[in-house]
Amino acid sequence: MKSLKLTAVAAALVIAQQAAPALAADGPTLKTVKERGQLICGVHQGRYGFAVADSKGKWVGLDVDFCRAVAAAVLGDSEKVKYIPLGSVQRFPALQSGEVDMLSRTTTVTLTRDVALGFNFGPPTFYTGTGFMVRKDIKVTKVDQLDGASVCVFPGSTTEKNISGLFKSKGMKFTPVVIENSKELVGAYMSGRCDVLAMDQAGLPGHQRYDAKNPDDHVILDGVFSKEPLAVGVR
Repeated sequence: MKSLKLTAVAAALVIAQQAAPALAADGPTLKTVKERGQLICGVHQGRYGFAVADSKGKWVGLDVDFCRAVAAAVLGDSEKVKYIPLGSVQRFPALQSGEVDMLSRTTTVTLTRDVALGFNFGPPTFYTGTGFMVRKDIKVTKVDQLDGASVCVFPGSTTEKNISGLFKSKGMKFTPVVIENSKELVGAYMSGRCDVLAMDQAGLPGHQRYDAKNPDDHVILDGVFSKEPLAVGVR
């Protein structure tokens, strides 16, 4: 466990070294961060292992660690970070408008986001892909059995596009239940409003373990149905 933590710290420092120059490429952003004495970092509203506020209100997780590492590189203090939880639709306007200086929010690097939106992404911080969690009582064991299912998914996410393509390729139909707020999306699935919870597979085990009344009542289907290189983004 200790070696794993050291590896994570080393990785965060490498990302910080590459993200800090990206901030410098936009002089006003770096100047603003230094004058303010604080890095404003956009993070997920609640993704176990990546960004979540603990019982004391302190943000923890892999994405949070990258924010801290960049603050240490730019300001000399890893604690000089303000975390702004953002929904899947909110995140890009927040970065474009300057509401946040940096986006460290389980964001997949795509050509559109890199070029059309004018963002600069660092190297991938994590690799994942689209995954599905279902309740055992619907007796589904593989994706091919999801024809006609209702699927809870974040709007404006690569997952939303991925499942549309996946179901179409298999000649299946589904009903999307689109909710931007993370807690509300997971709550909708747990309450039975939808049959399936779809998101980056890396996020599913945390919701199964911590948000389900009985984790054993749910199963994460085998397979990863896309390739999602996640990275830190800056203007």
